[in-house]
Amino acid sequence: MSLIAAGGVFVVGVISYNKWQEYKLKKRVERAFDGQHDDVLMRTDDGVRAEPRFHLDDVPMPDAGSGAYGVPEHVGGHVGNVAAPNIAPDSDEPGLPIRTADAGVPAEELATCLVDPLIDCLLPLELEAPARGEKLLPALQKLRFVGNKPIHFIGLAVSGDWEPVRHGVVYTKLQGGVQLASRSTALNELEYSELVTRLRSVSDEIGAEPQIPDMIEVMQDAKNLHRFVANHDAQLGVNLASNGAPWNIATLLGALEKLGFDVRPDGRYAMPDGEGGYLFSLSTNVTLAEETTSRLTLLLDVPCVAPARDGFGSMIGCAKNLMVRLDATIVDDANQPLADETLASIAGQVREFYDDMAASDIPAGSTRALRLFS
Repeated sequence: MSLIAAGGVFVVGVISYNKWQEYKLKKRVERAFDGQHDDVLMRTDDGVRAEPRFHLDDVPMPDAGSGAYGVPEHVGGHVGNVAAPNIAPDSDEPGLPIRTADAGVPAEELATCLVDPLIDCLLPLELEAPARGEKLLPALQKLRFVGNKPIHFIGLAVSGDWEPVRHGVVYTKLQGGVQLASRSTALNELEYSELVTRLRSVSDEIGAEPQIPDMIEVMQDAKNLHRFVANHDAQLGVNLASNGAPWNIATLLGALEKLGFDVRPDGRYAMPDGEGGYLFSLSTNVTLAEETTSRLTLLLDVPCVAPARDGFGSMIGCAKNLMVRLDATIVDDANQPLADETLASIAGQVREFYDDMAASDIPAGSTRALRLFS
């Protein structure tokens, strides 16, 4: 009876498999003869087939143990152990809003920002036939996140350029990318398994064959990258303590707006950098229901501000301005006054922190850094 039951299961399995293969073949045949393909657009005006000029596969991948993913030996504690203002890895403070790519950025550069070999797991998709962007986008938009990790797709246009997939353009290949790590977590096995399942479904829908990377290698890359993020997730704060009576909130906020601060949805204030981003934020340390406060905190999200913008210098300059206007003292978290010599020493350590990030090919304030530390 056991053999008969096993044989029945086997027969049902074979029949089911054959039906599935028959269904897939039918769908491919329907796509092949639906009359929607624009093969003529695969050719240039002189009739010569347009070959791709750039492919992300040609970009060398970093050695996970020695370079771009490697963790600098001295950064994690070198800045993080400053006794004065709190540069604190794994801070619970929300990061400042990040700038998006400029509209004038060349298509290939924007494509590399979206699918980056250094911080993304690359997912090549071979299209069975050229396809228009408007046919691809509805399916691709179904796969935008796995867990909290963003997924982006770019396409190889018939012009030979890689670019974000858009309407009105015919593509011959696609390249997907899932971000390997974020501020909170690394891509894990469950998320990757979900990604593979959903990617295969999307590939069937658009008529593509995905190339799935080895899970073990992807998990190792994700852990290495997350280790780098954790060791560079630094936020630097200084405080202003009132020398007399607490400040009236309404009067204080009016003064902050005059200094150029923008109010954020979470109630904190942020100093814009003039190009759509922020240099540092300010918190009153009280709820919106309070009428007074005796302490302000200025906070710099170190990896999200480029060294050229001198976020730390701007923050200290603003703190000194407020110190005079509000009759306050610049103090650390232990309420100890911060002398100019201490602040200058910290500025030097911040510069070393930035050098370490640049040496790892993830410069502070860059698109890579903003993606990883968002």
